[in-house]
Amino acid sequence: MKLVGKYVDKKGEGDIVLVPENTEDMWHIYNLIVEGDYVTCSTIRKVQLESKTGSSNNFRVRTTLTIIVENIDFDTQACVLRIKGKNITENKYVKNGAYHTLDIEQNRKFTLKKSLWDSVNLERIDTACDPTQNSDIAAVVMQEGIAHVCLISSNMTIVRAKIDQVIPRKRKGSASQHEKGLNRFYESIMQGILKHVNFDVVKCIILASPGFVKDQFMNYMIQQAVKSENKLILENKSKFILTHSSSGFKHSLREVLTEPSVISLISDTKAAGEVKILETFYTMLQTDSSRVFYGKNHVLAACNAKAIETLLISDKLFRCQDVALRKEYIHLVETVKKSNGDVKIFSSMHISGEQLDLLTGVAAILRFPMPELEEDGSMEN
Repeated sequence: MKLVGKYVDKKGEGDIVLVPENTEDMWHIYNLIVEGDYVTCSTIRKVQLESKTGSSNNFRVRTTLTIIVENIDFDTQACVLRIKGKNITENKYVKNGAYHTLDIEQNRKFTLKKSLWDSVNLERIDTACDPTQNSDIAAVVMQEGIAHVCLISSNMTIVRAKIDQVIPRKRKGSASQHEKGLNRFYESIMQGILKHVNFDVVKCIILASPGFVKDQFMNYMIQQAVKSENKLILENKSKFILTHSSSGFKHSLREVLTEPSVISLISDTKAAGEVKILETFYTMLQTDSSRVFYGKNHVLAACNAKAIETLLISDKLFRCQDVALRKEYIHLVETVKKSNGDVKIFSSMHISGEQLDLLTGVAAILRFPMPELEEDGSMEN
C-alpha cells in the first residue's frame, strides 16, 4: 500500500490518501471502510443530455465524487471493492444526494475520511504500508479426485482453483482407465498452478495430501515439464515442498501450516504467528483449561482482572455495524496493550481466522489461571 497523504488531527478526525497495490491491500481497505465514512475517488458516470430538438445523447464521463458510505462489497475473485452511497459533492454530472457506486481498484488513488481514526485502524494503515509484512505462499491440498489451489498471504487464504474429477476405480482389466483418470486429474492441477501462481512473487508452493498422491503428482509434473520443456516449472522445482495433509479440502491447510518444515519457511510472516498462537491456544484448552477462554464475556472479565497475556481477536468483529459494540472491542484491544499484553488480530480471510471465528472471534491466553470463570455459568457468550 502506498501512503500518499495523512491528515489526522489530535481528536482523531481527518482523511488519509492511499493507493492499493495488490490483493492484500484491497483486503486491508475492506477492513478500514465502514458505514458513515467518506470516500473520494474518480469514477465513470453515464450521462444523458437532451438537445433542443428533444433527442437524447448518452455518453460516459470520468469525474471525481465523494460519497457517504452506506454499503461495502468486496469481490475477492475480481479484487474490486464496490462502495455505494450518496454523493455530497455536486457537479454538472451528478446531483447532490444522488446514489452512486464507486469502484476501488488496485493502483487507483482514493481518499478515506473518518470522524474518528481509532488505534486499530491506524495500526492497520501502518501494517499495510510496511512492505516487510507481505510474504506470499501457494499451497495445493489434494486427494484422489479433489484438489484446491490456494494463495496464502499474511492476511488472506484464497482458493484460486478447485479441481473435482471422477477417477475410475482400479479394477482387474481397467487399470489403464484408472491411470488415464489420474493423469487427467494431475494435468488439471498442473494447469491450475501455472495459471494462478506467480513464481516471481511466491516463496514456495506447498503440495500436501494423504498418502502418496502429492509424490505421484510431483513426479507427473516434472515428467511433463521435461517433455514440454516448461522452464517455469523446471527452474522453480526447488520451491515445491511436499508435506502431509488429512484430505484435499481447504480446512486441511490448518494442519499443513503447523508442520515444522512449513513454519520455518513462513516464520517471518504474520500468518505463521497466527497459526502458532492458535495451536498454543488449542493445546492449552486440553491441558490447562483455566488459563484459556473464548467468547466476549469471559474475555472481558479476564481483561478487567488484567489477566490477559495474549488476546486473539478476529478483524471481522471490527467490521460490525453496531458502533457501540465496535468501540467495546477497540477498548478491549487498547486495555490489553496498556497492561503489557500481546494482541493478535486475525484475518477472517485466512485459514487461522476462520478457525478463530468458530470460537466466537475472540479468545485469550491468560497469565494466571482463573478457575472461577470456568465455574461461572452465568457468563453466556
